Amino acid sequence: MTTDTAPTPRPGALAIDAYVPGKSRAPAGVKLHKLSSNETPLGPSPKAIAAFREAAGSLEIYPDGSSSALREAIARAHGLDPERIVCGAGSDELLSLLASAYLAPGDEGLFTEHGFLVYKIAILAAGGAPVVAPETNLTTDVDALLARVTDRTRIVYIANPNNPTGTYLPFDEVKRLHAGLPKSTLLVLDAAYSEYVRANDYAAGIELVSGSENVVMTRTFSKVFGLASLRIGWLYGPEGVVDALNRIRGPFNVSGPAIAAGAAAVADRAHLDAAVAHNSEWLVKLTEGVRALGLEVAPSVANFILIRFPKDAGRTAADADAFLTSRGLVLRAVGAYGLPDCLRLTIGSAEANETVLAALAEFTGKSRG
Repeated sequence: MTTDTAPTPRPGALAIDAYVPGKSRAPAGVKLHKLSSNETPLGPSPKAIAAFREAAGSLEIYPDGSSSALREAIARAHGLDPERIVCGAGSDELLSLLASAYLAPGDEGLFTEHGFLVYKIAILAAGGAPVVAPETNLTTDVDALLARVTDRTRIVYIANPNNPTGTYLPFDEVKRLHAGLPKSTLLVLDAAYSEYVRANDYAAGIELVSGSENVVMTRTFSKVFGLASLRIGWLYGPEGVVDALNRIRGPFNVSGPAIAAGAAAVADRAHLDAAVAHNSEWLVKLTEGVRALGLEVAPSVANFILIRFPKDAGRTAADADAFLTSRGLVLRAVGAYGLPDCLRLTIGSAEANETVLAALAEFTGKSRG
């Protein structure tokens, strides 16, 4: 039977607000410092670049559909079983595949109010119903999440550390959350920024995944490893979850050059350590420097800080965004995350960081001391 109407998307698809990435351009004539997308200022490992270039010599060949070399390199770096690792085109793809695999129409997916925007998109795209739990002091609240679990809750996403707030949940709290969930509910620990964290009570989730059937951890090569353009993510999970994802993912979802570069990057510990050391130094300097100007900064453990601006006329986040952009400093407006009075500032190069502190001092009319 045919009709005269055009094809109609599935329910939920048109309810999605398309993801809008951070700005990447500044006005002509000023030097651009792109501090909107949490990219590493150190760039990728030279070994990863060399591996990428070598792989460019065989672009006519399909990549290994199981990303074996990459999975094995990740497994060596973290002491994991490579058979329990799935690689994807960024962790975004894996987050969406999890929703597709575990949500049926009417099922609920749960996340926090300032959580990564992709969670809601993935849930709606799979036909599920998004449920939002409030945060406390811009931090994931375990009790608020558990209070919203119902017999229809099939998946819970938490970003730890969270983007865009930079706050984190101690591992004891993560374990308490897991203990309170039904065994039929999948807990997804999005640890995209875990390499940067230096808090003693933090863990990315490997231990919990290893001893559970309903927990997965996702990671990315887009941040500390500097391979955002290649789109590489990975997941560590129980055998059942890994089997389900391998059945529905694309057969060649990670390109050959990405596999080669990722494997080289994860093995270059010296480059990783340098990136983390730079971040640790400037996370403190930027946090203290911005607070000294009278602005609020959320306590971050990631490679960015969330700055709250007052609602005074001429000093709002929107005013600051326009002021900074005019000087080539591109930050991330986070109104889509329910934080219209904030901007997220990626920790950049020493030059970029000093420039943004000077510009914020000029904007606020305060001395840097």
